[in-house]
Amino acid sequence: MNSYINVIAIVEGKTEQVFVEQILAPWLAERMIFMTATQVSKPGQKGGDVRFSRVSRDIGLHLKQRTDTYVTTLVDYYGVTEWPGMDSLPAQRAPAQIAEHLNTAVMNEVNNLFAEQQSARRFIPFIALHEFEALLFSDSSILAEELGIPVANVEAVVAECGEPEAINNGRETAPSKRLNRWTQEGKFGKTTQGIAIAKRIGITRMREQCPLFNAWIARFEALMVESA
Repeated sequence: MNSYINVIAIVEGKTEQVFVEQILAPWLAERMIFMTATQVSKPGQKGGDVRFSRVSRDIGLHLKQRTDTYVTTLVDYYGVTEWPGMDSLPAQRAPAQIAEHLNTAVMNEVNNLFAEQQSARRFIPFIALHEFEALLFSDSSILAEELGIPVANVEAVVAECGEPEAINNGRETAPSKRLNRWTQEGKFGKTTQGIAIAKRIGITRMREQCPLFNAWIARFEALMVESA
């Protein structure tokens, strides 16, 4: 019986690492869930070019190093090409269907590779739809205020797509592309402005507006109940 759990999050890049370290991990720690973030490794390079062959190697390393930890992922769906389940995605699909399809495919692949490390119990896949930046659309007022744009602009995007996690995968309409257009410089600062906005919005609001993100966090909360 444990009164806490440890989670290692393998994240796509610097922004996701800062988000976990500065915003998500402190929130989880108050609930006795201790998460640490590590970027996908590659000799001489960090972040970018996220391929499952790289991620799976890191998943295996962390599953083998400590048997008392859980391992999860935080990788953007946008731009991913080499990933389990990508070739078999149905043509018409909702965000929840995409996430379920890809996360199930990753789970199956990881279990094929690391069953001896109890991956079925210890690995929790998560792919962010469609980008980390989608979470910033969880509060239209805060996002608009921080960008200095009319709140109606943000509300129109959320209304058009239905919810933040449904803001799509288009080259010009992905969350990051929309944010770029709303900045005077034409380039939104993910690790600076993005993290500042995420801090103002907070995890609770993101969970209310983003069902897939909420379900990911709920998995850790359920593990706490199971371990008690």
